[in-house]
Amino acid sequence: MSSFRRTQLLLEPEQHQALAEIARQEGRSISDLVRGILREHLIERDHEARKQQEMQSLEGLTQIRERLQQQYGVYQGDLLAKVRAEREEEQARVVDGR
Repeated sequence: MSSFRRTQLLLEPEQHQALAEIARQEGRSISDLVRGILREHLIERDHEARKQQEMQSLEGLTQIRERLQQQYGVYQGDLLAKVRAEREEEQARVVDGR
């Protein structure tokens, strides 16, 4: 069984009333209900923090890509077609024994 820490919360009357009603409907205690709400909030907050970090990383990569494009330009050819042609030539050499 997990250990709990006692914490005192001061709620507005409307908040307490709403929590008490939800707890009654769900057959739970207010404490259990508040722990569940808090757990969900902390998970969502962690998810949002990771999402924000990923977005910042993507922005950093975008800036690097733009800087490289400015510095070196963009390859205008069809790189995939070029690689396929080279592979086919290499296969032909192997088959022909060259």
